[in-house]
Amino acid sequence: MEFEPVIGLEVHAQLLTNSKIFCGCSTKFGAPPNSHTCPVCLGMPGVLPVLNRIVVEYAIKMALAVNCTINPLSEWARKNYFYPDLPKGYQITQYAYPLAEHGWVEIETNGETKRIGIARIHMEEDAGKLIHDEKIPVSYVDMNRAGVPLIEIVSEPEIRSPEEGADYLRRLHEILVYLEICDGNMEEGSFRCDANVSLRPKGQESFGTRTELKNMNSFRNVQRALEYEIKRQKYILENGGRVVQETRLWDDAEGATFPMRGKEEAHDYRYFPDPDLPPLVVSSRWVEDIGRTLPELPSEKRKRFIRNYGIPPYDAEVLTSSRALADYFEAVAARCGKSKAASNWVMGDIMGHLKEDKLEMNECPVAAESLGDLIKLIEDGTISGKMAKEVFEEMWRSGKEPAVIIKEKGMEQITDPSALEKVIDDILAAHPTQVEQYKGGKEKVFGFFVGQVMKATKGQANPTMVNDILKEKLGAL
Repeated sequence: MEFEPVIGLEVHAQLLTNSKIFCGCSTKFGAPPNSHTCPVCLGMPGVLPVLNRIVVEYAIKMALAVNCTINPLSEWARKNYFYPDLPKGYQITQYAYPLAEHGWVEIETNGETKRIGIARIHMEEDAGKLIHDEKIPVSYVDMNRAGVPLIEIVSEPEIRSPEEGADYLRRLHEILVYLEICDGNMEEGSFRCDANVSLRPKGQESFGTRTELKNMNSFRNVQRALEYEIKRQKYILENGGRVVQETRLWDDAEGATFPMRGKEEAHDYRYFPDPDLPPLVVSSRWVEDIGRTLPELPSEKRKRFIRNYGIPPYDAEVLTSSRALADYFEAVAARCGKSKAASNWVMGDIMGHLKEDKLEMNECPVAAESLGDLIKLIEDGTISGKMAKEVFEEMWRSGKEPAVIIKEKGMEQITDPSALEKVIDDILAAHPTQVEQYKGGKEKVFGFFVGQVMKATKGQANPTMVNDILKEKLGAL
């Protein structure tokens, strides 16, 4: 029997606010344990939460960016469960009446565009963090993260392969980062994903028994975990067994998922409206005002890059992978007027050096305008492409402008025909044997003469002019 995977993803994105969702404590990562806490986020008796308005604005931004309908009235709920990192014994979230619903994002699959539905986006507070001692059987609780604002983005169960799942996640990630409402750092937990996976016979409408996967901290691990879980469930079904509904943890080192606990249902959490928070009213005018602040989104930017700059789709995909990278490319292209050359330098030399030096785009030591000037110097024949690589290395190390480096190193390209003719005449006179070989039909010797000219001029001769003059001189012999 042929089976079809049914995958739904739940993404938790931490919002880039300075303070928590219901109190004034800092959200800064990496502070000493339990230093960013107060009676509100510690769940002390008698305290009352106060909603952070910026959290709502950021959530609306994301909802608009993924084509959701913003509900004019949404409601806060308490999700009740006991765990040491949840001081109140419940999490403030949204359940029956979320902020936004019925959105979608587009992904590319098998060369075609596919739309993945988004069921809902709601706001909630994060829990604290348990730290398990590796030497003794003790766990510690850090409440700095308790109350940090999250949005949960829940997809429809419309993802049909691990590759689609990873692509969908990348699209959400880049949108969140473009909007500057989430830093997208998966290692620090700013962007987290849980997956619901089931199999059903191909052509069947009803869903099979699902498992929930947790502990996946990279796009690659999400894809690997989905691949493993699909194989595991397929093996069970093909051998007459039944898939158990449960939550499973992904173990990156083992490359496998392992049971964690039985899968809870909504009724297990005993949701009910939070009595301390009134329903949230979002006016259409507020939504319109926020909508006007949205930047150009990645998918729109990719199409514009292909259309306006004439670069290949692959280049556009890479260059729009981050807002800072896209802005840098546009500044280089505007400076030099050569879009493809700008694309090649940014994707090759700039991105290569950033990766090698482990730098972010905003830490790039070469200004976009300086790189544009370097490309112009290649185009106008001041330096060769080979020389430009040497100049770029010095620009990266020193931060100097390309014209300054060229002058200091005496690297200006020789474009004076009379000067090149004299060098070529001397080389032809010094190598009569090779001249006779060329005249005898051994055309490969031409490369020898080019090499001798470049050696004599220390690489500063204009290659095109060298070729033209050599052909003319040798043809006249």
